[in-house]
Amino acid sequence: MQMQPLALAFFAAIAVGGLAWVFVYPLLSGEKQAEQRRSSIARPTPAVRQVDKTQRSRREQIEGSLREIEARNQKQKNVALSTRLTQAGVDWTPKKFITVSVCLGATMFALVMLFDGGLLTAAALAFASGFGLPRWTLSFLKKRREKKFLKALPDAVDVIVRGIKAGLPLFESIKVVAADSPEPLRTEFNAIIETQAIGMPLGDACARLYDRMPLPEANFFGIVISIQQKSGGNLSEALGNLSKVLRDRKRMGEKIQAMSMEAKASAAIIGSLPPIVMFLVYLSTPDYISLLWTHPTGRLMLAGCVVWMTAGILVMKKMINFDF
Repeated sequence: MQMQPLALAFFAAIAVGGLAWVFVYPLLSGEKQAEQRRSSIARPTPAVRQVDKTQRSRREQIEGSLREIEARNQKQKNVALSTRLTQAGVDWTPKKFITVSVCLGATMFALVMLFDGGLLTAAALAFASGFGLPRWTLSFLKKRREKKFLKALPDAVDVIVRGIKAGLPLFESIKVVAADSPEPLRTEFNAIIETQAIGMPLGDACARLYDRMPLPEANFFGIVISIQQKSGGNLSEALGNLSKVLRDRKRMGEKIQAMSMEAKASAAIIGSLPPIVMFLVYLSTPDYISLLWTHPTGRLMLAGCVVWMTAGILVMKKMINFDF
């Protein structure tokens, strides 16, 4: 019977202590005042609201530029023939290119038929000569031109940075680059000057560089100039950081190429062994190996070997090529 009053007193003391902890302790410890100070600090002042508005506007401009870049990348998937000729540095018209391609295909078809190569073989070689070879040549010229552009671009950006720090306007610095840089950088920067001279804003003219030179580095340059023209900022610092990024990307690409050379050499050896062995066997015992192209079963086996070897080479090429 005596335990019941003690238990009631114990629970009453706990209840009173809990209420005191909830309502009295914050007033005594200063937590309420601290919370009020934190809320007053967190409440944005007019100056802070103006800074937030400016940052939001700049962020919206950057997001708009990124959306334009994505749309431009989608267009790059379906490039017109005239644009491909421009990217390769060829001053042909699309009509001239198509005419030369048709002439190549017709010439190859006539030569194969003249030497009794068969209609199917003649059609295949004519298609390869008239459709595949000219486009492969365009791709080769485009890649070679892009390598020359990437090699000279960091130095050109450094020239622009030094010109801006010396007090020259951006347009005059670009003129200096266009006058002194090697090809194809000279042609591309002259195109920027000509585009700006006819009334297009300089930021948009630099952004169009990516259409003629579809490289991430050219895209970076256009983005930096376009954003600076729209929202302002320290252009020399931004271009200096861009130059550092370009050199770091070049250094990383060279490192990747050096690290993948062993795999590329192994793939080249594996891919070249079958035709080399076939040629050596033909030199030693031609009657033994000639069954591959004289007997119907041999032709079928040879065609299967070519298909599977081609598939294997393409797979190895895909495995050892890196995009960065």
